[in-house]
Formats: sequence, C-alpha cells, structure tokens
Amino acid sequence: MPEDKIEIENINKPGSTERVDRPKYLAMREALLAVLPSQPPGLTPAEAKEALLPRLPDLLFPGGKTAGWWLKAVQLDLEAKGAIARASQKPVHLYKPGPV
Repeated sequence: MPEDKIEIENINKPGSTERVDRPKYLAMREALLAVLPSQPPGLTPAEAKEALLPRLPDLLFPGGKTAGWWLKAVQLDLEAKGAIARASQKPVHLYKPGPV
C-alpha cells in the first residue's frame, strides 16, 4: 500500500475498509484524541470539532476545510478499533475509554 494512504474501518460497516489520505487522517486522529476527555459523557462531534480546529495544520486543512468529513471518518475508524467510545446519552457524545 502506498505510504500516502492508510486503510480505515467503519464501525457501521464491519469488515469494510477504505483507503484515505494518511497525513490528513493522522493529523485529525491526533487532534481528536487530544481534545476528547477520558470520561463520559465526553464531547458531541460539534464540540469536538470546535475544540480540535485550532490543532489542525493549516497546510492540510486550510481554514478548517473538509474537517467535518475527516472528523467523521476518523471517529468511525477509532470507534471500530475501540480507541474511542460513545456515551449512552443523546445526542452522540464521544470519549476515550480507559483500560478495562
């Protein structure tokens, strides 16, 4: 697989993977994990986006462009991998679960 692409999963489509831009994925992953709390209820995706936008490199996300799409893609991948979880409240709230 070319180094500029990375395979990601989607919790809503088990067993399915997509290839996406590695630098954008890694930048969004780092920013998302940096802003999510480790305890529920966590943040809504909108709150997470607002908190992580200043952490994104402007070269990859000029003016936050496409950040919403990348946030969702990374969210679904990290949920599939168990790195983040949804709290049991509505609307969706995300957090980083601790060790079991």
